[in-house]
Amino acid sequence: MSGNADLRKKAVGEKAVEYVKDGMVLGLGSGSTVYWMLKKLGERVNEGLTIKGVPSSLRTEGWANEFGVPLVTLSEARRLDLAIDGADEVDPDFNLTKGGGGSLLREKLVNNAANRLIIVVDESKLVQRLGAFPLPVEIVPFGWENTAAKIAKLQCLPKLRKKDNEIFVTNNGNYIVDCEFSEITDPVGLHQSLKMILGVVETGLFIDMADLVLVGEEDGVRVLEKEGKSE
Repeated sequence: MSGNADLRKKAVGEKAVEYVKDGMVLGLGSGSTVYWMLKKLGERVNEGLTIKGVPSSLRTEGWANEFGVPLVTLSEARRLDLAIDGADEVDPDFNLTKGGGGSLLREKLVNNAANRLIIVVDESKLVQRLGAFPLPVEIVPFGWENTAAKIAKLQCLPKLRKKDNEIFVTNNGNYIVDCEFSEITDPVGLHQSLKMILGVVETGLFIDMADLVLVGEEDGVRVLEKEGKSE
């Protein structure tokens, strides 16, 4: 099954490169599907495609360098033609849960700077309602226990993320609490409520940002457009 999943991720990552045009400045997202996109993009660059990319994580930056994708900073680029990113969950309204890899703040900054955002996922990430995947929330380390306690009042169970028995620290020097909601019925309202809590930097809810979702399925790649049409 994992082999099939990898093949779907590879197919959808490579499909995303078809939307890249010569001269574009790209937002380069994070995640395993984006790895395949970057690998294909590197091949296109080697064949003569001229683009520049803004990475949304240190891991993505490493992949881009490995595959020969030219990079610039967000400060240098300011505005991006297109961003390509993964997601942990996608609902029918194209609301997203992101941040499973821990790069949600940089991903959101990069995606927000793009004229168009393409999300690449395998079909397991499509959900009727967000919430099965714990919602990542990036918070400042100082007084994190107090911040987490305030988040818990929104009817969830926040758990401090750890890696190798150490507290996980984001590329921005912050902590992440993964918040278990049974389901998220109002993504917009929840995002706003979380952002009002002192100590919260950003949430993993990406609302009204995705324009196109490419879905890797057993028999190929399905293209979902913003209006709900598929092709």
